[in-house]
Amino acid sequence: MAPVARASRSSPSRCRTRSARARRLSDARRAASSSPHRPLPPNPGPRRSTGPTPPFDPARTPTRVTPGASRPRAARPVWKLRSPPDPHTVRDLEHSLKLPAPLCRLLAVRGYTEPAAARSFLRPLLTSLHDPALLLDAEVAARRIVHAIQRDEMVVVHGDYDADGVSGTALLTRWIRALGGRAEPIVPDRFRHGYDLSRPGVERAAARNASVLVTVDCGIAALEPVRLAADAGVDVIVTDHHAPGPCLPDALAVVNPNRPDCSYPNKDLCGAGVAFKVGQLVARALGQPVDEAWNYLDLVAVATVADQMKLQGENRVLTRYGLRVLSQARRRGLAELMRSADLTPGDPVGADAVAFRIGPRINAAGRVGDAGKALTLLLTGDSDEARRLASLLERNNAERRDLERRTAAEALAALGESYDPARDRAVVVVGEDWHPGVIGIVASRVVERIHRPVVVIALDGEAGRGSARSIPPFDLHGAISACSDHLDRFGGHHQAAGLDIRRDRIDAFREAFQGVARERLGNEEPRPVLYVDAEIGLGEIDLELSRYMRYGGPYGRGNAEPVFMARRVTFARPPRVLKGGHLKFRMLQNGSGLGAIGFRLVERVSLDAIANRPVDVAFTLLENTFRGVTTVEGRVVDIRPAE
Repeated sequence: MAPVARASRSSPSRCRTRSARARRLSDARRAASSSPHRPLPPNPGPRRSTGPTPPFDPARTPTRVTPGASRPRAARPVWKLRSPPDPHTVRDLEHSLKLPAPLCRLLAVRGYTEPAAARSFLRPLLTSLHDPALLLDAEVAARRIVHAIQRDEMVVVHGDYDADGVSGTALLTRWIRALGGRAEPIVPDRFRHGYDLSRPGVERAAARNASVLVTVDCGIAALEPVRLAADAGVDVIVTDHHAPGPCLPDALAVVNPNRPDCSYPNKDLCGAGVAFKVGQLVARALGQPVDEAWNYLDLVAVATVADQMKLQGENRVLTRYGLRVLSQARRRGLAELMRSADLTPGDPVGADAVAFRIGPRINAAGRVGDAGKALTLLLTGDSDEARRLASLLERNNAERRDLERRTAAEALAALGESYDPARDRAVVVVGEDWHPGVIGIVASRVVERIHRPVVVIALDGEAGRGSARSIPPFDLHGAISACSDHLDRFGGHHQAAGLDIRRDRIDAFREAFQGVARERLGNEEPRPVLYVDAEIGLGEIDLELSRYMRYGGPYGRGNAEPVFMARRVTFARPPRVLKGGHLKFRMLQNGSGLGAIGFRLVERVSLDAIANRPVDVAFTLLENTFRGVTTVEGRVVDIRPAE
C-alpha cells in the first residue's frame, strides 16, 4: 500500500479553522516527543442559540397529561393492489425455477420477470458486493490504519451509542486487533456526553495516547471536536453515514457514502457497513484472506437491521450472509444475548429476530443504561462476563419497555388535546421529565398512530433534547435543516433525526417545522399506503410456500415482506381480542382455512365494521412452532369489509 496521503477535495467544502500544518506528525517528531499530544484548549462551554428569542408559551407545550385524555385513533391505510403480472411470464418462471405459482407471481410483480434475474435475487452472491475502494477517502483511511498497525500505534475507535455504532465499533476494534494492531474502543454516554464525537471523546482518546482516532456511525457534524483532536496531534478518520452538512470536518479522511462528491453506488450503508468497508481495505493491504472478512458480517447484519436501513442490493447481501454468521453464535456475547432473548444459538436467525429481540437489547443499554456495557458484551471472550452483561441488558430492556409504554401514552394523550388531522401536517410533542433515551421510540409510535412527521422533545430545565421520525415522502433532515436557526444542533437521516433545543425556542421551532411540512406535503391529508403484492387463495397456502418465501429475504425496509390479500373470507367464529390489542381468529374461504393473528390491530380496525360479513384480509405468512410441530398462519396487516 502506498504511503499515507491526503485526498483532494472538491465538494462539499471543508470548514478549515487551522492551517494545513501537522495533519500527521512526522515519524521523527513522534519519536522525539515523550508525548505526541498537545494539550487541549480550555472548554468554551455549551453552544448557545443565537437570534431573537420569542416569548415561551407554556400553554402550547403540554407537560402533564390529564388521566383519561383522548388519544388520536390510528390512521387507516389506503390499499393499493399491485398490477397483476403477465400470466405467460409467471408460467415461464414456474417452468424455469420449479417454484410455486404464488412465489412466481410475487417475483414478477416485483420486477423479476426473467429467470436469470429472479435466480440472482433469490440466491445473491457475496461476489456482487461493491469494491470498498469506490468509497471516497476509504483508501486514505485504510493506509493510515495500516501504518498504525505496522508501527504499533494506538488506534481509538469512537462509536455512537446505538446498535449500529456499538456493533461497528466492536467490528473495527476486533478486526484491527486480529490484524496485530492496538485498538481501544469508546462510546459516549448519552446523558453525560450527548450524541456524536464531542470534546470528552477527544479527551478520552488523548488520554489513551491515541495516534489515530476513527469514528464509527458519527463524526460527520463534529467540526470542532475534529479540529481539537487534530490540534492535539491525533489523526482523525471519520466513518459515518449520516447526511453531511454544508461543511465536512477537517479530518485526515471522511468516509461517508452520502457525501455529495462520493460516487459509491450504495448510499444506504449503515455506520457499521462503512466501517466494514474500511476494514476490508485494511485487511486487503495486509494480505488477509478475503474469506476472513465474512466473519464480521454478523455485526453488519445486526447494525443494518437495527438501524432500519434499506434491505436492497448490497445491504440485502450483507445482511443475508450476516444472519447466517449470526445464527452460528460464534461470539460469546451475542450467543448469551440470543439466549436471553429466547433465541437458540445455532438455529436460523431472521431479520425479525434482530429487529425485535437482539437490536432492542443492544439499544437499551444506550437508552437507559451504559452503552459501554453493550460494547463490552460484543467484545468479550469470557462466558461468565457475557452472561452477566446479557442479563444486565435484559434488565435495561425491561426498563426501556416500561418507560416507552408510559411516555408513549402521555405523548399520545397530550397530542389528542390539540391535534387536528385536517390541519396538521407535522406535530411537535413536548413533555417535562420524559426520559431522553426512549423518545426516539415514542416518536415512532406516534408516527405509526397518526402518519405524520413527529418531533418528540424531552425537557429538562431550560434544555430540550428531541428525536424525530418521518413518513416516506418527507425528508426529515432537510426539513429540520430549514428550521435550524432555532436549534443548538441537529443531525440525522431522511427518516430519523435528533436535535438539541432551548425551552424558549420550542414555539418558534414548532411553527417553522409545521410550516415546512405544510409546504412540502401539500394540502392533501397524508395517509399510509398498504401495498398488496398479490391476491391468493387460502387453499394455495402451505408450509412449503412459506419456506420458499424465505429466499426472498431478509425482509425489512426497502424489501418489504410480501403482503397477500384473500378476498371475501369469513370468520370461523368472532375474533378474540388478546392482551395488547391483538386480534386472533381463523379465516375461511371456499372450504379452506387459515389461522391468523393481527398485532395491535384493535387500534385501527373497528370490530363492528367487520362483524357478520365477508371481509378482505391483507396478511403476510408466519411460521409457528408448537410442541415440535410447525404450521403456517397469517400475520394480519389490515382488514376491510369485502368489496
